[in-house]
Amino acid sequence: MKKVILAELKELALAAKSNLWKNAKALDRDVKLYLHWSAGHYNQFWDDYHINIDSDGSVYVSTTDLAELKAHTWHRNSGAIGIALLCCAGANTNDLGKESPTGLQIEAMAQVIAVLCKALDLIIDSEWVMTHAEAADQDDYGPKTTCERWDLWFLKTGDKPGTGGNILRGKANFYSERLP
Repeated sequence: MKKVILAELKELALAAKSNLWKNAKALDRDVKLYLHWSAGHYNQFWDDYHINIDSDGSVYVSTTDLAELKAHTWHRNSGAIGIALLCCAGANTNDLGKESPTGLQIEAMAQVIAVLCKALDLIIDSEWVMTHAEAADQDDYGPKTTCERWDLWFLKTGDKPGTGGNILRGKANFYSERLP
């Protein structure tokens, strides 16, 4: 894992842009960002995701090539970037537990989304930027069916289920308007 700042992340995205789009177009779709939580502990890093965000908002990459195939979202890995908050060990659909997403993680994820979308020419909406819960619902293994994967279905215990993606995309749009 390598800790990066947003400017470095932008450079990595620009370097991978051509291959990401080539890989996505080979599947007749656009580049996507998939948002996760690791269901692990703070400071427990995972190679399954291109980008890991720790409890203090620090951003880490598991690769120097954001087009590298990683196993983060069932049937959706090629031409996509997986971003994970390092949190939610012991969470359940009613309580995110003692290691729930921190405010710093949520803000960092929104900033990461903004930087990647700008660099990769993606629109910050639910078609291009999706939580794992939203993607899983499209493939019948999310909260609407088996609830096998419900990452970021909500961001804080007590939030209305299904609001996590909209909150993150809203914050990302806020940050995107402020990027050079």
